[in-house]
Amino acid sequence: MIVHAHREPREPVRVVVLGARGFIGSALMTRLVGAHLRCLAVSSTEVDLTLPEAPERLARLLNPGDAVVMLSALTPDKGRDLATVMNNLAMMRHLCAALEKKPCAHLVYFSSDAVYSFASGLVNEETPACPQDLYGAMHHTRELMAKSLAGTPLLILRPTLVYGEKDTHNAYGPNRFRRAAEKDGRIQLFGGGEEMRDHIHVDDVAELALRCLRHRSTGTLNLATGRSTSFHDVARILAKRFSRPVEIASAPRASPITHRHYDVTNLIKAFPGYRFRSLEDGNG
Repeated sequence: MIVHAHREPREPVRVVVLGARGFIGSALMTRLVGAHLRCLAVSSTEVDLTLPEAPERLARLLNPGDAVVMLSALTPDKGRDLATVMNNLAMMRHLCAALEKKPCAHLVYFSSDAVYSFASGLVNEETPACPQDLYGAMHHTRELMAKSLAGTPLLILRPTLVYGEKDTHNAYGPNRFRRAAEKDGRIQLFGGGEEMRDHIHVDDVAELALRCLRHRSTGTLNLATGRSTSFHDVARILAKRFSRPVEIASAPRASPITHRHYDVTNLIKAFPGYRFRSLEDGNG
């Protein structure tokens, strides 16, 4: 769960977004600019966090009053091997080194719900982290690295499956289904698409991150809607958006059926009355 340092929202002095050109980063930058907040977008072009000189280069960009949002990561579509994991850990190590040189007022780390095991039927912030693959283990390790920064107010955000039109990862779910329907008129599911998952629109992720920045929130928060939908139902929702017929096909299942549901009580307490985009609206 999270704690708000400011009961009433306050504008951060400046927000520095690492990974600003990524899917979530670009959505967050749009929110920050739209709110007329001072912000600095930092991509790998300005500072490549995998390189040894990164701490010095990043430290030169930082000011003591900054809120730093860490989104830089190599996602699973870039690789699931040890080399990718080590590059991701190097990014976090170099960020921590930069913040030891130039401490910030608030650090927001974007982790992943991959830190949880699918053995947990209902997930909340008290569910123990038990990653089942290298990607989840990497994010959990990066969380621990961020926690090692003594005296730095830290917020860890763990988003579930994020979707939106500008996603480039083509992960199984709304993003891939929409593109397949547009290109081929066909959506292919694993088995019958029985798995239940929570899907959150990227604009909701950006809005909630902005609210956390304004409250200077600390702790851990899952970014999920609390509504899980089967992949088959997601495919049906998307198929209805097209004027031409879209086939929903089945392919042999490569792994057992797993489900994930979220208890979002802590999110509701933190931001009472927040209304998420529905899958129907988010895929309009």
